[in-house]
Formats: sequence, structure tokens, C-alpha cells
Amino acid sequence: MRMEDLDPPREEAGAAQRILDSLSAHGLDWDGPTLWQSQRLEAYADTVQELLDQQLAFRCDCSRARLLGQENIYRGRCRSRQIANSTAAAVRVIVSDDSVIELVDRLQAPLTQNLAEELGDFIVRRKDQLFAYQLAVVLDDAYQGVTQVLRGSDLYDSTPRQIYLQRLLGLPTPGYAHIPVITNNAGQKLSKQTHAPALDDNKALANLKLALRFLGQPAPSAECQQVDQLLVEAVANWQLQAVPAVPGIPETALY
Repeated sequence: MRMEDLDPPREEAGAAQRILDSLSAHGLDWDGPTLWQSQRLEAYADTVQELLDQQLAFRCDCSRARLLGQENIYRGRCRSRQIANSTAAAVRVIVSDDSVIELVDRLQAPLTQNLAEELGDFIVRRKDQLFAYQLAVVLDDAYQGVTQVLRGSDLYDSTPRQIYLQRLLGLPTPGYAHIPVITNNAGQKLSKQTHAPALDDNKALANLKLALRFLGQPAPSAECQQVDQLLVEAVANWQLQAVPAVPGIPETALY
């Protein structure tokens, strides 16, 4: 279990504990102690410094206004600049010109991304000193021994950046499968940003049945009247190839 609590200004008080409680209510238990990214800041800082020392990254004080009109591609403006440590600056990883990443996903279509042409040097530590998701997830996957990543398809396009960092840092690349996310009628992922209602933990059994249907899995047998029973049967009958690749709206709300 990993709690990705790296952005305090956006965190809602009590939300992390509600997530853990909700997982438990739905029978989704985990092995070992919970890893909180907010307690791993030293490891992230050490890696950023290592990248700077090896001249694999640089400090950048560019504002969003300065980067407007560049098609969201960072062109390396600050690579050769000497920016004082006292200046508020982000840290960007240098993306080499031959940085073509090929991702073969177990669910999504293969993705080939030329990071230099499509993205440019990307941020691993923000100007406000908060660490980027791309860096933290790479370090924590390796730290926790993660070999298979199953997550939402909204993170699919960012995976090549993680693979690039894994190679740069000499870390293993896990296998990936990106499942569809549930959306509202406007095509937006259900989340706190889109004001989606919280999951009702009192309807755990019904929620799991609906989730399995959304993921294209066989319907549970009539004997499954408890969460634990349903999960055992769902694991036994799991068919990854039946999972749809695109986001969608469930037939019935999960809340």
C-alpha cells in the first residue's frame, strides 16, 4: 500500500484515512505497512541532487508565461544557465535527443513517444520544492519491489517519462496494464476535482459487482453474498483480455 501524499495544498483533511477505510470495507487488503510518500522526501531529494551532480538535470526558473507558445514542449532554455540556489527554480531532467520510448501495454495500444520532440526536459522537482509524481513513483516502485503496475488509463501517456527515468537511474521497469477509468456524462474522470460523490462503503458488495461488470468480467454467482466470497470468485475468473481499453460510464452509479 502506498499513499501518494506529495501535494499538501491539494490534500483534503481526513481523505487519506477515508481511502484506507474504504479499501478495507471492500475487502481490498494489502501486505505490509503503508508507505507514505511524504515520509520519503529525503530519498527524493538525494536523487534530485544526484541528477544535478551528474549533470543529468538542471535548475530552471522559467515561468508559465515565458513558456507560452512553445506547444507545451520545453526547449532547454535553462540548460546552460547558472541559476543561484537562492533563486526559486524547478529541476528538470535533461531529455536526450534520441529519447524514443516504446511502451507495450497489456491493455492499451502500443505507444511510441519521442520525449525530446513531444515533451522536452521535464520537471522532477517543482519550483515550490514539491517533488513531481514522475520521480516519486519511479523511486517508490523500485523501493517497494513493484513488478506489475495496474492503474488507470489517464496515466498512460505519462508512462514513457517514468521509463526514461528508470533507465537513467538504473532501475527496473515493471510491466504495465492501464485499465479504463470511470467517467461522468461529460467524459471527465470521477474524482474530487470533478466533484464526484464519495464511494458508499455500506454498498461494498453492490459496488464490487458493478465494478466487475464495468471491467467486462463474468457476473458473480448467486452464492456470493459476502465481499470476501465475491473477491475469491472474481480472482479465480479474472480475464484481463475482457477489460475494455477506453474510459466509459458504468451502467449504474457506484455511489
